[in-house]
Amino acid sequence: MRRLSAVVLAAFALTASPAAQTRTPAKKPPPTPLQKAAPEMTCPSPLGIGVKSKRTYCDVLSARDPAAGVLIKLPPHRGPVTLTFDLHNRQTYSEEQVQANRAFSRYTATVGVLTMDNTLISRAVVQSEFRKAPDLVERVGGGAGPGGVKAVAPTGTEPIAIDIPEQENEVSILGEKVTVERADGTVTYSSPGRPVAVISNVMIEYRPAPQKPVPRKK
Repeated sequence: MRRLSAVVLAAFALTASPAAQTRTPAKKPPPTPLQKAAPEMTCPSPLGIGVKSKRTYCDVLSARDPAAGVLIKLPPHRGPVTLTFDLHNRQTYSEEQVQANRAFSRYTATVGVLTMDNTLISRAVVQSEFRKAPDLVERVGGGAGPGGVKAVAPTGTEPIAIDIPEQENEVSILGEKVTVERADGTVTYSSPGRPVAVISNVMIEYRPAPQKPVPRKK
């Protein structure tokens, strides 16, 4: 009888052992949803506010030092951050030239997105032509022209999307050069401090970093 009981117990142990050793793996918490927001931005040379869209337009100046560029601060995040903005050329509008059919200009502007230690992440280019007023994106308020608009206005729009590496907390947008083609010739500008292009609609898409647990009070 004792031998039979021992055999039964051993069989039970062999049957129960795998089940006892198998554990349900812990479920990983779902990833933090992506968020899209307007970042904290420092614009050294604001162009102004669009009359129709109310967008903020910022001149991008040619420079070599990232600290002199358009600075984009990134909130605490996990993984890469996608920086998006609209890149425009700059047109000094002249009604007289438009009426005389002498306003043709073709622009090719190049800007760079850099880390604060002057490492290039990516370049962006916008190319557009201007002939008449409808070629402008819109007029910008705050000037002395008719209706209180400025002579300089954005023309052409190139949507830009750039992935920023996870370890970066701030980036800079710097102008590199702009080539202008007109009926009387072609010239390229790249001298420091010169407006090269215009940006607007700056946004970031990112996954927020998990919040650190608050230590309990003893």
